[in-house]
Formats: sequence, structure tokens, C-alpha cells
Amino acid sequence: MGFGERGSLSVRANEAEYRLRPETIETFFILHQLTGDPIYRTWGWEIFQSIEKYCKTEYAYGSYPNVQNTGLQPHDSMESFFMGETLKYMYLLHDPDSDIDILNKHVFNTEAHPLEVKNFQDS
Repeated sequence: MGFGERGSLSVRANEAEYRLRPETIETFFILHQLTGDPIYRTWGWEIFQSIEKYCKTEYAYGSYPNVQNTGLQPHDSMESFFMGETLKYMYLLHDPDSDIDILNKHVFNTEAHPLEVKNFQDS
């Protein structure tokens, strides 16, 4: 991953490092909300198990240097978005009693905080 011309973000197809980013789990959460298909929870659980197995450090979690090599150790650093977004989406994906409704009641800000949509026309 890097920045190209004019500061645009680019991701290389052969990027092998896992940086604990939330986008995949976020996508599974949204797709599960939209379709109700349990496969997204299954895939999310598999990702969680892999994070536990390969990214757990003594005190927290760290990015994994190369997902194609399971014999490595995770880096000893953790970005704040891991707990603030990745694990939040993981929780929401697997919470059967969540009141979050992205179709009718809520939107998420860029930090994965659900905000209730208010209809100000009815006020």
C-alpha cells in the first residue's frame, strides 16, 4: 500500500502484509445486514480465529508481515483502528441482538460509530 500521485491511496495486488485493517470485516457486516446470509458471519469468524492465531502478541495484537508465510511473528505495534473499528465491526457482525439497522435507522461515521438518522422534517 502506498500513496500515488496527488496523494491517492493505492494498494498493490501482491501486498502480503495484514495490518489489522477493518475494511474486510466492515464489508462482511454490511453484506450480512443487507442479505442476512450467514456465510458472512462464518467468514468473519474465520478471520477472527486467524487474527487470534497469527496476530496476537504478549499484550495485544500486531500486524502480520506476510500472510503467505505462517512461520513469522506479528509486529509489536497495534494501530488504534484495530480496536476502534476492526473489533467493533467484528462484534456487530456476530451480535444477533444488535439494534443497529443500516437500512432504516443508522449511518456510520468514518470511525465506525453508529449514528441514528433523525427525520427533521417531521419535527
